[in-house]
Amino acid sequence: MDNFFVISGCSGGGKTTLIAALARRGHAAVEEPGRRIVAEELAGDGAALPWVDPEAFARRAIDMAIADFERMRRHDGPVFFDRGLVDAVAALSHVTGAAPGLLSQYRYNAVAFMTPPWPEIFENDDERRHGLERGVEEYQRLLKFYPAHGYRPVILPKMAVEARVDFVLGHV
Repeated sequence: MDNFFVISGCSGGGKTTLIAALARRGHAAVEEPGRRIVAEELAGDGAALPWVDPEAFARRAIDMAIADFERMRRHDGPVFFDRGLVDAVAALSHVTGAAPGLLSQYRYNAVAFMTPPWPEIFENDDERRHGLERGVEEYQRLLKFYPAHGYRPVILPKMAVEARVDFVLGHV
């Protein structure tokens, strides 16, 4: 959908902060599936945590991203996704070597905003236990995965969040 925009990139690069700032400006925003899954799993049995069973985690992220896509389908204005289906399929592909053929059925705008590694703002928490090095590895995979599936990555500059919002909206 031309009005669906993905904010992807390096863990700890400011995606969630950017999404929250876009929402404060009145834009529709969808929270990252991975963070929601981790919160649910930490409150439950933890079987699908990414550090316990990465394949189960990726499959749950795919299901949640599809549900998010369908839920926002009727929204008229721009919708900003904190990660989304492409990231979930990329994660499953990384873990299993195979990816379901869903990306042609669920298309976001061809512009994919990517947060680069930003060591100065990277933080761990209960939902992000991996270090920056693993985040950078994932970022490098995503920079290849998105174009291989018809997306054009736009690297977000490292700047204050409101300036980043203006940058994104200037490309929308």
